[in-house]
Amino acid sequence: MTHHHLSAIPRISILMPVRNEERYLQATLDSLFRQTCADWELVAVDDGSNDGTAAILDAAACKDRRVRAIRTEGKGLVSALNTGLKACRSALLARMDGDDICHPRRLELQSTYLETYPDIGLVACNFRHFPRTALKQGMIDYERWQNGLNEHFLIVRDLFIESPFVHPGIMTRRTIMKELGGYHDAGWPEDYDLWLRMAANGVRFARLPQTLLFWRDHPERATRTMHEYVTDAFRACKCHYLLRGFLRESRDVVIAGAGQEARAWQRLLTEVEVTVSTWLDVDPRKIGRMLHGAPVISPDTLQLSGRKMIVAIGVRGAREQFRNVAKKRGWQEGIDFVCVA
Repeated sequence: MTHHHLSAIPRISILMPVRNEERYLQATLDSLFRQTCADWELVAVDDGSNDGTAAILDAAACKDRRVRAIRTEGKGLVSALNTGLKACRSALLARMDGDDICHPRRLELQSTYLETYPDIGLVACNFRHFPRTALKQGMIDYERWQNGLNEHFLIVRDLFIESPFVHPGIMTRRTIMKELGGYHDAGWPEDYDLWLRMAANGVRFARLPQTLLFWRDHPERATRTMHEYVTDAFRACKCHYLLRGFLRESRDVVIAGAGQEARAWQRLLTEVEVTVSTWLDVDPRKIGRMLHGAPVISPDTLQLSGRKMIVAIGVRGAREQFRNVAKKRGWQEGIDFVCVA
């Protein structure tokens, strides 16, 4: 006896908020229609577009019943994400944006991984910026750094440096999103906020080595335009979660670095009444000076004595240098120090 069951609830829900994406949206949709895993639903939330976005989504929904379009009235990204989240039915939740491209095997490989490893709560993938013609060095460095975070301990180790995942490249479990209360609007990037909450709640991360997301770089991209994405907002988000975790018991800290990034951290910490009692630097011109009432010393003379250390060194290659010094001194990352730049 054969059962011809139409899967009432698909294997994967794809959550995609869009706003005025008529230029790139069809290419994005085509990359979903080409997926080797066909058992999905697309929940597309059109947040107040005034271009051809709605027409493109309606045409797609007419042609393919896996596509569901929801209209909202320009309430903003976080609201659109949460509206879409409520409409998603599947156990597995993939994110997608209306200007990026998926590799044909993306959904197949990520869903198989999560079904094979029930202890993993989120699986990312390698990504690649395109087009590559006008890519800034910083973007290339970011791509290389992020794609190198290929196991849980590395992702968690570098969690406070930058966002370790590209939001439209992840797949997670709907139960986790529900437990965490969806996306939060806190005045800083909603995806980075989510990763930090997931980590604080013990979610385990993984990354597939294949390049499964092509991340379109263009001047209007949200990461470039939304004011929440400025460095200050990122820093405020990091500080918020460090105070709830790594710095929970700390009233005074050591900061490694004495440049702009380090001073910005000193200002943030002072606002929440955490004192910087020592600065650490390798620059002989700075060692021996006082900065905001605290001495600048070299790593060989530092006694941590139970204090926590924030490593805020922005210079390229300096982080690895510091990690080597820390190893020699027996300081443990995540216990004695955390890198924030």
